Amino acid sequence: MELNLKGKIALVTGSGKKSGIGYAISKKFASEGCHIIIADYGSEKGLDADVKTGSMNEMMVIGEELHKAYGVETLVVNVDVTHMETIQNMVSVIKEKFDRVDILCNNAGATFGVPNGIHTYDETAWMKTIDVNLHGVFRVSKAIVPMMQKNGGNIINIASRAGKVPALFNGAYAVSKAGVIMLTKVMAKELAGLNIRVNAICPGQVMTDLKKWGFELEAQFFNTTVEERQQKMCETIPMGRIGSPQEVADMALFLASDVSSYVTGQALNVCGGQLMEL
Repeated sequence: MELNLKGKIALVTGSGKKSGIGYAISKKFASEGCHIIIADYGSEKGLDADVKTGSMNEMMVIGEELHKAYGVETLVVNVDVTHMETIQNMVSVIKEKFDRVDILCNNAGATFGVPNGIHTYDETAWMKTIDVNLHGVFRVSKAIVPMMQKNGGNIINIASRAGKVPALFNGAYAVSKAGVIMLTKVMAKELAGLNIRVNAICPGQVMTDLKKWGFELEAQFFNTTVEERQQKMCETIPMGRIGSPQEVADMALFLASDVSSYVTGQALNVCGGQLMEL
């Protein structure tokens, strides 16, 4: 089955740490011959003391490793999706190396101020979560779509199961991801005439730094262990296990390829059966 990805140029935000979904997607695309733009908030501290993003050093290592392993061109860009100025700078850097972007994966995401109920949630943390997860997708897409207009393209937004089923004491994240799902549908309708397909992936329980952190918070909240929280979660998943970033990357590969040429405006679950819907 021909994926037709060799030579395509893929930009993946939030791809600067090896434990994350963004890195798994970048690696999967590179293995199919895509040139990769690795974009992340390149700071050792990250956006918040509790949220690790990719450091510039780790991002450079990732770029070099993908280049050597798969013979593709790579570009590393420091970007903060909450500031349009840094996004515009990213576009300028991309244009110096590439003449277009064929695939955009809006993967950058974070959550702040948890665990908290809606009545105790810090307003600044609430706004910051939505700014990264939802407005960041809007900003980056707005900046990159002009680079897709000539040849068409493919946008994949990483949403979440939490965008369809509310997450306990994590309201801003759930609301922001629900917004990403609707933004995906809006973009799919508006951009179809430009030959740009737009879909979302809704991961369920996937073992990333953010998920590990979530289990740690739950363990503290329920006065139990991380292992017990993980086991409780696995009991709600028909397949009985936590997923891997690579399994989300497989779905991204499908959506980016010609195999899914008649698929747009969808929010596809990758959750081991934890969420089943019509």
